Amino acid sequence: MTGSERYIVISADGHAGADLRDYRPYLEAAFHDEFDRWADAFVNPFGDLERADAERNWNDDVRNAALDADGVAAEVLYPNTVPPFFPMGGLVAMSPSAEEFRLRLAGLRAHNRWLAEWCARLPGRRAGIGQILLNDVDEAVRDVEWISANGLTGGVLLPGLPPGCGLDPLHSPRYEPVWQACEERGVVLNVHGGSGSPFDGFFPATLPIFALEAAFYAHRPLWSLILSGVFDRHPGLKLVLAEAGSSWVPNTLEAMDNIQAKQEEGAIGVLNIPDPLRLGMKPSEYWHANCWLGASFMTRGDAEERHTVGVDRIMWGSDYPHEEGTYPHTAESLAHTFAGIDPDEVARMVGLTAAAVYGFDLDVLRPVADRIGPRVDDVRAGLDTVPADTTSFAFGPRSVGAA
Repeated sequence: MTGSERYIVISADGHAGADLRDYRPYLEAAFHDEFDRWADAFVNPFGDLERADAERNWNDDVRNAALDADGVAAEVLYPNTVPPFFPMGGLVAMSPSAEEFRLRLAGLRAHNRWLAEWCARLPGRRAGIGQILLNDVDEAVRDVEWISANGLTGGVLLPGLPPGCGLDPLHSPRYEPVWQACEERGVVLNVHGGSGSPFDGFFPATLPIFALEAAFYAHRPLWSLILSGVFDRHPGLKLVLAEAGSSWVPNTLEAMDNIQAKQEEGAIGVLNIPDPLRLGMKPSEYWHANCWLGASFMTRGDAEERHTVGVDRIMWGSDYPHEEGTYPHTAESLAHTFAGIDPDEVARMVGLTAAAVYGFDLDVLRPVADRIGPRVDDVRAGLDTVPADTTSFAFGPRSVGAA
């Protein structure tokens, strides 16, 4: 790329959702009375959704103006607000009990309907991620089919299954129809930091402990799917791990390779498993064939270690509209993170790889990028001074979730 060209920037980690009562029209009518009672009693646990600028999650004019000003041509969209009948956002809520399942499923489907309509209002620039539950596999498959048929090109968000939640773990064979449905329809599997963490109640130390442990629980789907042979059976599947750091990847891949080799040698004797699973490739090879990182608010340290993860595995994300994200200093954060790095590598990390994984049309995005995108020379030149008002992790030494 030449210095005067502008990067196509695609954020692989954005968040959106409807305002609480705006979900009502997207619910089936049979749930309206129950929704009204629930909404009247609901107490929002998220401070950022009580602020005046919470409308960034759903207001087209506010959202589009902010992203244009920040140089972001397109977004992959995880949930952020609270779907009907959930105690908190679908991203971090525990799996529902059997008694709650009927209402929670209706609430997620309302969110998916809202999101499909909202993404269609900005064609080519929004890839919405639909939500599913795994309590009932047949219903999950139906939702995968709906998500695929209704333009949610971001794929599906795998719900967190923390230990003790009452459901089989992701490496259970019972989810095989879900993986098959996703592969057949080209639906991307997504995991986000914070999902899958156990919730132990509201105590003074709850938040820092959650932040410390969230990355580990977000990493678990990687080894669950690789070591259970899901990618052996479904080589066309794509898995994206967002906002979960990056420097943990090399050590994890090495550990999986070593453990799998020992198992195949019969050298692990902790459990009596007479017929251990044998994989067609090394676990690290599945990483390079089937897996990517949604590398939210990448730091300079993350960029310097890019080859240990794989440049073609990294998709930059802004984490808009969260305070730890790069807005409104995305241009500065990109210069800070990618100064002096080969522009062709930068182009892949900030947009081209995400376009390939999620199916964005680069011909649609090129005119947008030519209008708003950061210039190659400006990014390559670096940053003299970190913005004094930034709250983004992007200006730190390494991203949260690096462990």
